[in-house]
Amino acid sequence: MSDPSARSAAPRFILASASPARLSVLRAAGVSPFVRVSEVDEDAVQGKLGPDAAPDTVVTELARAKALDVFTALTGDPVLADAVIVGCDSMLHIDDELLGKPHSVDIARERWRAMRGGSGELLTGHSLLRVRGGVVVGEAADHCGTLVRFGTPSDEDLEAYLATGEPLKVAGAFTLDGLGGWFVDGIEGDPSSVIGIGLPLVRELLGRVGLGIAQLWAGNPPASA
Repeated sequence: MSDPSARSAAPRFILASASPARLSVLRAAGVSPFVRVSEVDEDAVQGKLGPDAAPDTVVTELARAKALDVFTALTGDPVLADAVIVGCDSMLHIDDELLGKPHSVDIARERWRAMRGGSGELLTGHSLLRVRGGVVVGEAADHCGTLVRFGTPSDEDLEAYLATGEPLKVAGAFTLDGLGGWFVDGIEGDPSSVIGIGLPLVRELLGRVGLGIAQLWAGNPPASA
């Protein structure tokens, strides 16, 4: 039997990410989240998983680590009286490699020269913690993958794109909702997950812990409301 109090809750949505793209997706979907950035050492997490870890496992475990880190950091904060914490991690799986943020122009250039005219799968891990009274009472995690078909930007256009700095800060060195959208020929799957947070998957994860979208809207109204 389900807990009536859980069904009537209006939990605060805590986004464990500094990504402006994820924040934008949630706000456009009617949710104004509380943002708290995790301080997880992603290289350390991947190191513990080992080189043979499946790509979907890597992104999901990174997302879980981020959600747990933010939960720990907020211990004692009133926001944890009734909340859901969501951590995400995105990486591009292409040519048997799992690629995160390039961080440098040289690496981004090399990646784009290899990606031009090809395709890869953008994987996004999601981890959701249901918190009541400062205690984790439910957890759900999963990943989603979307096939991305890349265009063939000219060398001139590629250099102009690299000069903006945008591709250095995002998984796979591209965006769908920004300047990089000019160079994406198509996708097969959920566009919101390519941007950074998959709304259909988050809806599913909420359902696994006894929550629905109406409750999320009620607990996280737009700032202007």
